[in-house]
Amino acid sequence: MKKRLMLAASLALLSLSPSQLTYALAAPARGGSMVVSYKDDVTTLDPAIGYDLQNWPIEKMLFDGLLDYEVGTTKLAPRLATAMPKVSANGKTYTFTLRSGVKFQNGRELVASDVVYTLTRVLDPKTKSPGQSFYTGIAGAQAFVDGKAKTVSGLKATGKYGVAITLDAPNAAFLNIMAMNFAYVVPKEEVAKAGADFGHKPVGTGPFRLTSWPSGQQLVFERNPNYFFQNLPYLDKVTVKVGLDPSVAFLSLTRGEVDLLGDGIPPAQFLQVVHDPKYKANVLQRTNVNTSYISLNTGVGPLKDVRVRQAVNMAINKTKVLRIINGRGVLAKTYLPPLMPGYDAAEQGYKYDPAAAKALLKTAGFANGFDTVLYTTSTDPHPRIAQSLQQDLAAVGIRASIKSQAQSTVVEAAGTPKTAAMVWSGGMAWTQDFPDPSDFYWPILSCRSAVTGGWNWPFFCDKALDARAEKADQMVKAGQSAARLKEYASIFAALNKQALWVPLYHEVKYMMKSDRLVGGLPELEDPIHNIVYERLSVNK
Repeated sequence: MKKRLMLAASLALLSLSPSQLTYALAAPARGGSMVVSYKDDVTTLDPAIGYDLQNWPIEKMLFDGLLDYEVGTTKLAPRLATAMPKVSANGKTYTFTLRSGVKFQNGRELVASDVVYTLTRVLDPKTKSPGQSFYTGIAGAQAFVDGKAKTVSGLKATGKYGVAITLDAPNAAFLNIMAMNFAYVVPKEEVAKAGADFGHKPVGTGPFRLTSWPSGQQLVFERNPNYFFQNLPYLDKVTVKVGLDPSVAFLSLTRGEVDLLGDGIPPAQFLQVVHDPKYKANVLQRTNVNTSYISLNTGVGPLKDVRVRQAVNMAINKTKVLRIINGRGVLAKTYLPPLMPGYDAAEQGYKYDPAAAKALLKTAGFANGFDTVLYTTSTDPHPRIAQSLQQDLAAVGIRASIKSQAQSTVVEAAGTPKTAAMVWSGGMAWTQDFPDPSDFYWPILSCRSAVTGGWNWPFFCDKALDARAEKADQMVKAGQSAARLKEYASIFAALNKQALWVPLYHEVKYMMKSDRLVGGLPELEDPIHNIVYERLSVNK
């Protein structure tokens, strides 16, 4: 980005055939509806484009991929595929077989050419997909991206239900990449019909279908009656209300009008809620595999100088920020979160030292500081956090004006070169797409992602680090895992010296649900999906 206790048998359900699923999923009650609240409207439901913690769980209501994760775990399992793929001896070619009879919500059967089209579309520069860089390792992908080829040679439909994907080189994370939303299959004819509006008129194979979306009000999803998993979803309808201030949404939940707080427990009510015994069954807690940070644009003004970026790191009092969020976080010292493989516990990062920051600014030629702009989303507590950051920066002479805007506006500015000098990631903390350190490199800190519309907001590019990461990803043989993780730890140490971010904290997330909503940590705090709507149900 990037959450009810289940029957033991359900842990392996994604590997079952549709006929077996009827028995395995017989326990939860079907029917009913739920309401989830958000302050901001959803920007898009196009899986090739939408890429944040609000969009992704909702996109998963509408679309499916070849692979997915077992609920509440980081274990991959087949979804649209009948089984995990066959892998060639050289580790480069993956052969998938699709389930037969799976239908898009327009009634057409999904076939192999749809998979080829979907991945080609993600790679097409015209799509402007932030996920493009994940798939450029497919053979012929870069030539296609560069306009030197009309098709991607490594993508082949082998019959009606067979798909072969060949890579330029082995990639230890490739199966994880194929489970990302970007690879969720879309029908070519519906994309052609809707054009740029496909994100508001989505058609997939998923458990729900979008039936209404009055902008700025709500999105209504209803059960897909032809879903290939026969007993999914459990709910008949999900309504995503938008434009609700978190405090208003909290009151609505206490009145039975909202079932899930999408933005979490608002700061003003947090202490009241967590210390009130009557809410004990309504609150779920988990430390997320993410990092909240300030991004520093290396192409803007004084921030071009690494010494200035290092000074900014030393100017920020992270402990003060944790107080603002009621301690809902673990102080960050580096980019990788502690629960991510490859995390280096010995990395100390930059210590809070305003005097050293001033001295470094003076050395860099900014003894009198400078003026800059700090972007933030407008959802509480992020404007208050931005004000705290502004005060810390002012104490060392950096005069930062705050731009508090809707999330979509901040994302657009941050992804535009030489536009947003500093961005407080806030609710857009980088959360794992999959449990591999490459996910904290390629989409947000590599040369591939330093493009317009990408998430490399520092617009930093070090081709030598890219080469090291590519070499690490090719370490797929038995016994190479530890060495690969050690190499990634070294890569992130090098990035930390460049001071591209000010990593502040790793979020401890609290979700609050209504009494009637049936779902626990596996469904509401899933480590990959965040919210698994297809597995939620209600007491009627």
